[in-house]
Amino acid sequence: MSKIIGAKKMELNELPRISDRVSFIYVEHAKINRIDSSITVSDYRGVVTIPCAIIGVLMLGPGTDISHRAIEILGDTGTSVIWVGERGVRYYAYGQSLSHSTKLLEKQAKLVSNTKTRLDVARKMYAMRFKNEDVSKLTMQQLRGREGARIRRLYREQATKFKVEWNRRDYKIHDFESSNVVNQALSAANVSLYGVCHSVIVALGMSPGLGFVHTGHDKSFVYDIADLYKAELTIPLAFSLAAEAKDNDDIGQLARLALRDKMLDGRVMQKIVTDLQYLMNISEDEKINADIIELWDDKGENKKYGINYTEE
Repeated sequence: MSKIIGAKKMELNELPRISDRVSFIYVEHAKINRIDSSITVSDYRGVVTIPCAIIGVLMLGPGTDISHRAIEILGDTGTSVIWVGERGVRYYAYGQSLSHSTKLLEKQAKLVSNTKTRLDVARKMYAMRFKNEDVSKLTMQQLRGREGARIRRLYREQATKFKVEWNRRDYKIHDFESSNVVNQALSAANVSLYGVCHSVIVALGMSPGLGFVHTGHDKSFVYDIADLYKAELTIPLAFSLAAEAKDNDDIGQLARLALRDKMLDGRVMQKIVTDLQYLMNISEDEKINADIIELWDDKGENKKYGINYTEE
């Protein structure tokens, strides 16, 4: 058997931080392969080479063929791989995370498992949306009501600003075409935003399913985090695209490209990382040890791994 030649696997501390990466790349009806530490994407238009370590999340749409070697290098570089439906409006699965540490996961699980701390985190999430307002005493019912009113008002304001007809948020997960143009743009942009948030969450080793506001779904925390940015990102974007859309436009593609362009400078991903640290009460300069394995001890201090403790 011939030896497989390829680039040396990078250590986790050598990889770009998640906040320094391109937000997401969506691919459909193409073949993906590998050259050294890059992937190649080829379709009828030609071949594009992309360094894996700069990609936050690779979204694989219908008609995509990807080689085992490509998946291998994407896993080695900590790039999240997400399999999605047509136009990226349905989510199927994702690959491995960048971090091997459970530090943030343990903190997340601890906070969400206690009613008081869970409510504290949920209030922090709502406080990030209601600037200069004290929501520390509001119940979840009151917070949901205020958030619902805020989003409805925002929809109306954007509809008036861009002169787009608006009745309500209306979409069917399995029938993208059944919605009007603005709802289609919202759906496509939101799913791309979910992919980016999911990418950052799993890259940091956290659970996408342990939500503080949303619950009962394997992406509850993804929806929690994405909701923090819709008012600034996807809602204005969708209405502006709907205002300019022509009959033959692929509104889903336009929404994904427009959201990607908004994230090219990396500030959004940096903000997601910073906000996750804030919500979990982690200082910004606190680093995650990527490959540290320890043994849990009931005395409060973990023990080193790889030592014989027969006569401790």
